[in-house]
Amino acid sequence: MRILKKLLRALAALVLVPVLLFEEWGWEPLARALGKLSRLAIWAHLESGLRALPPWAAVLAFLAPMLLLLPVKLLGLFLLGEGHAKSAVSLLLAAKLVGTATLAWLFQLLEPALMRIPVFARWYPRWKAWKDALLTIVRQSAPWRAVRSLKNSARRWWRSMRRTS
Repeated sequence: MRILKKLLRALAALVLVPVLLFEEWGWEPLARALGKLSRLAIWAHLESGLRALPPWAAVLAFLAPMLLLLPVKLLGLFLLGEGHAKSAVSLLLAAKLVGTATLAWLFQLLEPALMRIPVFARWYPRWKAWKDALLTIVRQSAPWRAVRSLKNSARRWWRSMRRTS
């Protein structure tokens, strides 16, 4: 039973790592990009209304974008099934980008209300600790370090090429 549990955890981690890495990469910059819209009066009003939501209304506000994007993602899967791979992948990537941006922005606004829900307050820190530990393991791995080194070398080469042109 222990071996099965470890195997399932490893499989879950393997499936989640690419998603977690994408969200980790995009969370802050995408939330900041959406937050810049607060310069608009209507957007600032929306943000203040979201901040004032009670805990369970905050849950609904947080889940709404996921539910709204579900038909778009299903359309992407339909397009993939119909043989329109480029359109499907483009649509799914766009939905992932918009969804991550929206959820990151919403989470920053709604976290105080969500933390007033006992089950969320108990499980979110555990989830965050597990996610951070998993991503630390990935970032310390030899393949990650090798790709990072190649990326940094390519970036230095590109900058040197731009300076000489």
